[in-house]
Amino acid sequence: MDFGVVFQCDPPASAVVELAQQAERAGFSHVWTFDSHLLWQEPFVIYPQILAATRNVIVGPMVTNPGTRDWTVIASQFATLNELFGNRTICGIGRGDSALRTLGAKPGTIAELKQCVEVVRELACGRTVEYRGQQLKFAWVENGALEVWVAAYGPKALAATGQVGDGYILQLADPDIAAWMISAVRSAAEEAGRDPAAIKFCVAAPAYVGDDLAHQRDQTRWFGGMVGNHVADIVARYGASGTVPPALTDYIKGREGYDYAEHGRAGNTHTSFVPDEVVDRFCLLGPVENHLARLRELQALGVDQFAVYLQHDAKQETLEAYGRDIIPAL
Repeated sequence: MDFGVVFQCDPPASAVVELAQQAERAGFSHVWTFDSHLLWQEPFVIYPQILAATRNVIVGPMVTNPGTRDWTVIASQFATLNELFGNRTICGIGRGDSALRTLGAKPGTIAELKQCVEVVRELACGRTVEYRGQQLKFAWVENGALEVWVAAYGPKALAATGQVGDGYILQLADPDIAAWMISAVRSAAEEAGRDPAAIKFCVAAPAYVGDDLAHQRDQTRWFGGMVGNHVADIVARYGASGTVPPALTDYIKGREGYDYAEHGRAGNTHTSFVPDEVVDRFCLLGPVENHLARLRELQALGVDQFAVYLQHDAKQETLEAYGRDIIPAL
């Protein structure tokens, strides 16, 4: 199992670079960031600094979206970084949440997401693609490579992931939900004539190592609120029963609103509807043995990478604990 870490691009940007260096020293293989330019600093400005300050980690957004940048610009950014640093980028992408909603826009459609995945990947790899009725290619790309991993929850988005994604990002660490989601992606890939075994699976969630569960829950409850934004869309589209596991939909019944000014923040005041049980299921909390047990469950399901959301008050301590006690064991 590989390990990634997910940062917000909070100022100073130099602190994000320093945390990325610490993550590489601890044995993490991937460094991801949020991509929501009104809430945090611009990640594509920070990526070259991370890549220059590290030697091996793979860097990219978790996740970008088809709506805030032209797709050819996204592809050019990745291709340029890869030319500079030797194909060390990855693209996580979804329909869009905070980056679009804070602009007063809606998430993109599934059709847009699928087309964007193919346009970005083909251009960044130096291949020809049709976009806006034209045949386009970056003539300057040689030996380009880019994997595009799709973040999804709903049935149609999961199907799209299986049809076009190089990988799947599930932003929660509940094994039962993960099993259902992974199965849906694999089935869609098989139906599309693709090899399901070729798709990488990444589970991303907050992790906090220690014994004070009450404090850890308070520091990570925001994550249930973030996931709840996507679940609310699913319930609005499909209803609350039958289509997706009740474990994913039941807890948002008490959801009354959400303030993106507190998005992804410990202490978010709009996440009181998230019960302790959901925090414990969605996140990895408690002593080292709790983390190892959950990670082995996920590994048995076929999860290739666990990515730690590091948005709490023990960032460095968590990186150290994973580097010392958890990554070596797995």
